[in-house]
Amino acid sequence: MKKILKVVGVVLAISAAAAAVYLVVKKITDKKKASEQGDLESFVTCSCLDDEPILVEDQPAV
Repeated sequence: MKKILKVVGVVLAISAAAAAVYLVVKKITDKKKASEQGDLESFVTCSCLDDEPILVEDQPAV
């Protein structure tokens, strides 16, 4: 019974190490992709603001 538990423990340890390596590699590649794109996702053109007028309401000074 102890041998079975040891084998299961070794398999779990190997799978946990593989998952950790996968997550680290994925995080590094995601950062690399974001820097190559130049953060274009956060860029917003002003043409979308031309559709509706912007109303500014004055609030009384307190």
